[in-house]
Amino acid sequence: MDATQLDTDAVARWLRANLDGFEGPIEATKFDVGQSNPTFRLDTPSGQYVLRRKPPGVLLKSAHAVDREFRVQKALSASDVPVANMHLLCENDDVIGSAFYVMDFVEGRNFDDPRLPDLDNEGRAQVIDEMGRVLAAIHSVNITAVGLSDYGPEGNYFERQVGRWTKQYRASETDTIPQMDQLIDWLAANIPADDGKRTLVHGDYRIDNMLFAKDCPEVVAVLDWELSTIGHPYADLAAVIMQWQMPPGNEGRGLAGVDRAALGLPTDEEFIAAYCTRMGLPGIEKFGFYLAFCFFRMGAIIQGVKKRALDGNASDPERAAKLGSFVPMFAMAGLEATKRG
Repeated sequence: MDATQLDTDAVARWLRANLDGFEGPIEATKFDVGQSNPTFRLDTPSGQYVLRRKPPGVLLKSAHAVDREFRVQKALSASDVPVANMHLLCENDDVIGSAFYVMDFVEGRNFDDPRLPDLDNEGRAQVIDEMGRVLAAIHSVNITAVGLSDYGPEGNYFERQVGRWTKQYRASETDTIPQMDQLIDWLAANIPADDGKRTLVHGDYRIDNMLFAKDCPEVVAVLDWELSTIGHPYADLAAVIMQWQMPPGNEGRGLAGVDRAALGLPTDEEFIAAYCTRMGLPGIEKFGFYLAFCFFRMGAIIQGVKKRALDGNASDPERAAKLGSFVPMFAMAGLEATKRG
């Protein structure tokens, strides 16, 4: 069975034995989003759930960590960070062929275009401000109080991450991309000294990984915690800015060339300043490094998506192959970011 399918009978049997109040049968619908970990809505007589699983097949070490996704969202249930209610984690591959977890289905609006074309200027400004508020809430979580102090190692986060994603990129490399090689070398030579900041980081913080209430700009759930860890908060902040540097539209989902003032959207600098105000920071020096790192990491991630497409393990093979063609673009954007102060 490939990644686009789900053995609903097997899932129903497992849930009957493990989830109080569950009633089958299950009707499963695969979400279009979620290239890394296939995600399904489960419609049942007892309610709606979401199942998120590892893809089947041979996987890169430490990738597709659904167990970590489950753990962090479970830990955040009593925090100021909005997450879905977690039900169960199944680490027995024999049930459906790979590990998975089940959580509540959360009703909400999902925006995949930061231009927010369906909103007016006031609505756009409110949504982006709420995005910044929740980002600050993630970085303000007391990791000891919620039991996540061991969720990531001590030490220089960026040194660790550059090393990790370089290994991941090399493991999934299908062609030589000179710009990626240059970017890897620059990052390794310019890692900032450890400043002691150690917070929860989401790892892929962007507007399409969030659900907003139907009738107000409040975030009701932050999704896709696969890359979360304990690390440096500036990586998440730079990930937002990185996304906005991309071309607008279905593929880039960015704000490059967009007249933001005319749409009521903040500039990069305004969003960063608002974040700094919330976090009590005077500003952020050498932001270009953090931005370049995010472009590199995303390039490494989509290279992995491309490799899975070639290996036949991608959630959406056609889209995965197309995404993989963008790796050189991310590398070039990362090199451009190195020139930013």
